[in-house]
Amino acid sequence: MRGLKGFSHVWLLFLFDQNINAGWKPTVRPPRLGGNERIGVFASRATFRPNAIGMSAVEVIDVVSERDQTYIELGGVDLVDGTPIIDIKPYIPYSDAIPEAIGGYADSEPDTCDVLIHRGIPAIDNHPQRSVIEPVIKQVLEQDPRPAYKKGKSDSKIYSVRLFDLDIKFKADEKKIEVIGASLVS
Repeated sequence: MRGLKGFSHVWLLFLFDQNINAGWKPTVRPPRLGGNERIGVFASRATFRPNAIGMSAVEVIDVVSERDQTYIELGGVDLVDGTPIIDIKPYIPYSDAIPEAIGGYADSEPDTCDVLIHRGIPAIDNHPQRSVIEPVIKQVLEQDPRPAYKKGKSDSKIYSVRLFDLDIKFKADEKKIEVIGASLVS
């Protein structure tokens, strides 16, 4: 880990260990295409891949050494707790960011919705890491994690997403996601 503290971000390479036994298909339906058009798995970031390897750029908050152990505190991690990390590589801004790159069907940022987190939800309001989890909840939900064909449409269904140690309940209309409940998951 020596020298890692000088970087603001790293690439995590990891295993989609919870998907390995589910197999994979050569084509997928990405949400950015409405969930109805099929493309090749290698033209997507689908979790069901033939090699089960994933990659994510995350923020380095701190690198701490205690006795003979070194820990990396990371922010913006979009992995399930316990996901096996297979490699860590430093993010190099001049080579990892290509401003003139073309993103195919994902050339622009996705549309986002406003997110309203009601006060009075004890699992969020009283969470010991509220200042960390609340912005992450907003960042995830503003991209509307419902099925692609439901995006931008009102919907009476109550959805759930697990983030950190919380099961977040939400509902949606055309441009707003509303967090209506949360409970601790053990």
